[in-house]
Amino acid sequence: MPKLIVVTREGEEREIIGEAGLSVMEVIRDNGIDEILALCGGCCSCATCHVHVDPEFAAKLPPMGEDENDLLDSTSDRDEFSRLSCQIEFGDALDGLKVRIAEED
Repeated sequence: MPKLIVVTREGEEREIIGEAGLSVMEVIRDNGIDEILALCGGCCSCATCHVHVDPEFAAKLPPMGEDENDLLDSTSDRDEFSRLSCQIEFGDALDGLKVRIAEED
């Protein structure tokens, strides 16, 4: 199973194992990291699962959709590596992906 590295808001780095086919948000949530609220449940209708993707992996992700881009515009912590973790399907191609949980709005 692929590994996901999550940096919490406090700077703690945690390596977790994720099931392929789940979203990065689901992997984070299922491993007990409660800093991701995911209020919409992964429907791309809020920005409470905002993460910053390690620049080394940014090009490996699918392009950002218009809805995701609009939602990220509503956050105060957006940067060029911002993504909604519900919109990133996790799998073997992303083994070792590192994300930092964004500041809470």
